[in-house]
Amino acid sequence: MVNLKSIKPIDDKALEEIGFTWHTDSDGSKYVSDKLVLVTHQEAENYYEAVNELYDMYAKAAEYVIENDLFFEIGIPFNLVEMIKKSWENDVHWHVYGRFDLAGGIDGKPIKLIEFNADTPTSLFETALLQWALLKFNNMNEEEQFNNVYDALRDNFRRLITLFDDPEMFDERYDGWKILFSCVEGNAEEEVTTRLLQQIATDAGFNTYFEYIQNVRFSDEEICDANDNPYEYWFKLYPFEDIAHDEPELATILTHVMENQKAILLNPPYTLLFQSKGIMKILCDLFPDSPYLLTTSFQPLHGKCVEKPVFGREGANTKVLSSSGEVLKANDGPYGNYKKVYQEYVEFPEDSNGNKYQAGVFFAYEACGLGYRCGGEILDNMSKFVGHVLVD
Repeated sequence: MVNLKSIKPIDDKALEEIGFTWHTDSDGSKYVSDKLVLVTHQEAENYYEAVNELYDMYAKAAEYVIENDLFFEIGIPFNLVEMIKKSWENDVHWHVYGRFDLAGGIDGKPIKLIEFNADTPTSLFETALLQWALLKFNNMNEEEQFNNVYDALRDNFRRLITLFDDPEMFDERYDGWKILFSCVEGNAEEEVTTRLLQQIATDAGFNTYFEYIQNVRFSDEEICDANDNPYEYWFKLYPFEDIAHDEPELATILTHVMENQKAILLNPPYTLLFQSKGIMKILCDLFPDSPYLLTTSFQPLHGKCVEKPVFGREGANTKVLSSSGEVLKANDGPYGNYKKVYQEYVEFPEDSNGNKYQAGVFFAYEACGLGYRCGGEILDNMSKFVGHVLVD
């Protein structure tokens, strides 16, 4: 059973003042829960260790996919393969951040990997900033969290220059490096997430600028803002698989940009290997004894399982299947044409009302922050964000 503490919610006006505008869902319910999950220090340490080990496993699985040309098997679009290979070959293509979704960990049950949102993860504002605000607003100790996301991201932006060295060495190597940040216009959550990352990069010491994707100017030689100013780095909160399918010409241009070494893409293209749920089948093949993995296959499993598209978000096109193949629960969505994977079913932690909780742990060089989503059997875009507080 999940242990919860009731808190006083922050009113909508105050949330909007700190930039959080997506506080109310389409049915009129509040997106941010008026509860906190009580997490012990040991449980937080267990999440930290699990995510760090999982990231190392993902890196080895990605290397295996590349070496054995398994791109098609895990659903990678053909027009991104060269981009992925080139980004993997050179350390300058640094992974800024991602988010692991996990079951277990707070109910006496083992931590299990659900998926890794490695390319374009959201819930960043909620995890990095809103949780602090919730504790402060309720006169609680703001330090009692597993949450140093902001500082970890700042240091990881510096590692774009220092790589594996001390991020404090950034100052002596800094030479006016510039990052252009972009997202699609009209999505408040994505824009605030992108602008938060821009602010963190600015705090890290970069010169930064924001431009909606439709205004970015691309050529084989440069990535420029609307005023034709070129940038060494381009961060886009726009999925690589969408570029592959919806903007194939852009995929070709970005491949040439990388070949000409004119700009570096953030997150790097190889994060699409991590993002594909198909790689979880590779993980099971490579690490059959890992306590963190659920059996995953490209064919339906004999027991109760979950069918997912290799690319998809917010539980869309997800089905829960019985051991006989009967559909017990299903969500529609736009990702139905993608290849499917089948993952062993696992119970999520529940509260006394039967609501289910999925942990999200951000990774930026190491595990750095915890938050929760709460909802039904399939956690979808109506699930709620739940903060946490550490207890003895």
